[in-house]
Amino acid sequence: MSLTPLHQVELNLMQLVTKICDAEKIDYFLIGGSLLGAIRHQGFIPWDDDIDIGMRRSEYQRFIAVANKYLDPDAYFLQTGASDPDYGLSYMKLLDVNTYIEEKNNVNNAFKGVFVDIFPFDKIPADEELRRSQMMHFKLEDAAILLRLNYNFVKTPLRNLITKKTPQQLADVNDHKQQREDYMRLYENSDARTYKNLASQYDYDKEILSDDELTELQLAPFETIQVKIPAAYDAILTRMYGDYMQLPPENQRVEKHLNKLIINNREIL
Repeated sequence: MSLTPLHQVELNLMQLVTKICDAEKIDYFLIGGSLLGAIRHQGFIPWDDDIDIGMRRSEYQRFIAVANKYLDPDAYFLQTGASDPDYGLSYMKLLDVNTYIEEKNNVNNAFKGVFVDIFPFDKIPADEELRRSQMMHFKLEDAAILLRLNYNFVKTPLRNLITKKTPQQLADVNDHKQQREDYMRLYENSDARTYKNLASQYDYDKEILSDDELTELQLAPFETIQVKIPAAYDAILTRMYGDYMQLPPENQRVEKHLNKLIINNREIL
């Protein structure tokens, strides 16, 4: 399958994020496979199917506070745990509402559309024991939320029996969402100068960045636009991927997430 239609929608979303951030002087930076794509391919990794953006927690909260004044509600939706009661993840997505997407191994009742992911980077302590404790509590709350919101790997006939949450059930979920965020922001007011994407899919140490790595940014080409990346991209990508300029074997060059894709009422997948 060609990912070109999907990439075009995602690129438009990325351009909107940069427009908002530039207007509000909010720092953002590409992370993970999107950062790798910017350096190795000057855009999307051809078989990659998403865009990942990082922000320090303070910038992340500012983005949530101001984004909607730039967003046409008939075209875009900023999805957070607060804006979508059925959304269980700990980071936000900017969605194109004129699209529909289903992801593999991720069945849920949250609003769905082509998206870009925006992750908060939170301060973490230097002490290893405190780090383990923070991560354990984060994961426990995360699991409790996903369980209560019926997130599953596969769609089963039993899902048809799921009814809408009662106000009491939603209040319970919201309590867990608040506790999860509290654990993520536990060291927000400390003098720590090390940050982590706590929702990262990578091993714990892979996506830990120093204050300098998060704040010293530069522009880089990404397809037809310019985006911000950490100036220390070489050190970051080497930590994450080793020899990151080496292409993976051909049998690993496959998209990971897509199960169904509709763009402007046209079924792409």
